Amino acid sequence: MNYKSFSDLSKDIKSNLHKIPKDVSLVVGIPRSGLLAANLMAIYLNLPLTDIDSFIKGQILSSCFRADGFEDNAFKGKILIVDDSVATGKAIVDAKEKLADIIAQQQFQLLFCCVYADPEKQHLVDIPLLTLGRPRVFEWNLFHNKVMEKACVDIDGVLCIDPTEEENDDGEKYLEFLLTANPHILPKRKIHTLVTTRLEKYRSNTEDWLKRHGIEYNELVMLNLPDKATRKKMNNRGAYKAAEFKKRKNNVLFIESDRRQALKIHELSGKDVYCVDTNEMFSGNTNRFSRVLLNNSRRLYKKFRKVLKSFF
Repeated sequence: MNYKSFSDLSKDIKSNLHKIPKDVSLVVGIPRSGLLAANLMAIYLNLPLTDIDSFIKGQILSSCFRADGFEDNAFKGKILIVDDSVATGKAIVDAKEKLADIIAQQQFQLLFCCVYADPEKQHLVDIPLLTLGRPRVFEWNLFHNKVMEKACVDIDGVLCIDPTEEENDDGEKYLEFLLTANPHILPKRKIHTLVTTRLEKYRSNTEDWLKRHGIEYNELVMLNLPDKATRKKMNNRGAYKAAEFKKRKNNVLFIESDRRQALKIHELSGKDVYCVDTNEMFSGNTNRFSRVLLNNSRRLYKKFRKVLKSFF
């Protein structure tokens, strides 16, 4: 799974600015992800910014800039039309259709640009900054992406905040938490499978919360143990989640909040895992260094504890 974060987007744009002609006078973003990339380009190039509808009306988003005289020279010469990526090419094609009259008038030279282009679709733009194959997801669209339909997703720490130690009492306070838990991330796509270490006896409470917040899913997998004390004896929750993930052959991504569990799920399943807390995608061998570092940290921690005990 090819993954790009907000930080990657900024770095990739900045390191490829040399591909953009020096005489561009205005940056136009294709809503909505294209505006994110266009905004960064406009800032780095010190150029005015607008969106397609405003461009057609002859307006720029001047409130985003200081009074640098942009209004006087923005609408001339080369205009850069920007999207964050080209996958199917639909957004670029739609943008060209929307700008058909302006293109026909030949008043401006419109240059179509994207940050990430599918190798087979890069011909649709004049300036692809980078090629990036599929499957791919971005930090800014992960929870709106079709990949959610092939994903396993944890609940606590992902869809809602984690319960505090006080709330996690397996009693009245926990029931109150299940009822009132604050949402964290609410996906816009239907999730294939929810995999949680919540106990099976709390299924109805969990289903009520999910329904109340409009979260759609195909399956809810819960831990079939009698109580919190029994669950605490589990040596590795990541192994449980990995097993559920692995048995679902068509699921390609697991979304987890805890980094240690995310690494374990990745190692045991051999499939891609995204960690919400650290904004990392564990995919293939790209995170081997992270796993080695974590394992070394564990060994150092154990040695440190032994040293401490020797003094007492």
